[in-house]
Amino acid sequence: MKRGLLLKLLVIDVVVAACALIFIFIAMWNKPLGPSLDLTAVESKIQATSEPVLGETQNSETATSELADISTPTATPASVLSQIISLFKGQASSNNNICNGPAEMTILLIGSDERSEGYLYGLADSIRLVRVDFSTPSLQTLDIPRDLWVEIPGIADHYGITHGKINQAYFFGNPGMGYYDGPGEGPGLLANTLEKNFNVSVDHYVAVDIKTFVRIIDAIDGIDIYTASEIDLNQNHDGENPDYVLEPGAHHLDGQMALRVAMNRYPTIFQRAKNQDLVLKALESKLLTPAMITRLPGLITDFTKSVQTDLSPNDITKLICLSQAVTKDNISTLTFPEDLFTNGHVYDPYRQVNTSVLEADFNQLRAYFADFLDGSWPEMK
Repeated sequence: MKRGLLLKLLVIDVVVAACALIFIFIAMWNKPLGPSLDLTAVESKIQATSEPVLGETQNSETATSELADISTPTATPASVLSQIISLFKGQASSNNNICNGPAEMTILLIGSDERSEGYLYGLADSIRLVRVDFSTPSLQTLDIPRDLWVEIPGIADHYGITHGKINQAYFFGNPGMGYYDGPGEGPGLLANTLEKNFNVSVDHYVAVDIKTFVRIIDAIDGIDIYTASEIDLNQNHDGENPDYVLEPGAHHLDGQMALRVAMNRYPTIFQRAKNQDLVLKALESKLLTPAMITRLPGLITDFTKSVQTDLSPNDITKLICLSQAVTKDNISTLTFPEDLFTNGHVYDPYRQVNTSVLEADFNQLRAYFADFLDGSWPEMK
């Protein structure tokens, strides 16, 4: 009798523990992994605007529906299980979007320099917009020059700073600086800066620092690039190392060499974006192989704590699912035409020096951003 009672108690304990784990999982399913961009506040602002905003890609009714799909916390065990099964089968939702995703998702991708652990500080060395289309499906990335001189909102009470290079917006927003009290920390201030200057609304963000970038490349056993012209990586370093000269042709890069290529900007600042495109295309090619797709869930789990993002497990699952449907032909890396920009100098009140900047007609840039966001790139006006 006593043994039977203990067995019953053990079964009850196991059931209670299992139920607790299920409900913890449900609570975490839609929870952002990092500080949220506060999309609800952004959506309210869009709905309150009487006139359409340049660059807006969806009406408020559609946006509200998609927002609820991403962030609703009212999931049940059955609904979550059903979503997971349908996602990995690649099933379309009732609106015919692949993987039950929203029509579109715009992700702010940030490459951060390494100034501290935990993203307390750091400039945005690389800034890109990623447009994910769940109906086509397709994926496009747009490089944003980091030396654009822009208005940075929300920090004017700190030393009178109202403007800076766009990569400084991420720096000022990071919690170690103590300048910004809004949502999303560094990525949040950078997203607000993009919206302020270019009418660009961002759904989510992913920031990766230098150390994590190197580890990711090494974790997938390197990448293979093909360059049509020589890349001399010695320009950013002292001395002449023949190993840092990539002759035209194919090259296999480990994490450190991939980083050197991505950071190289010789002979002009625009070369950095071209080099980063080489690395990104190589990374995409590697990750889209059947062998790597099966490893994606494990890789994401391994690097979740090393990456700054507000994506939820729900969002990440949809993106992993999409990776099985998108093809290389539907992935494009884009840059602004170089003739849009001229070199200039501006006084930087934070650093108290004259600094080199890129100048451009912001109305032209807004038009390009709008075409990118509505999917009409590269057929520009």
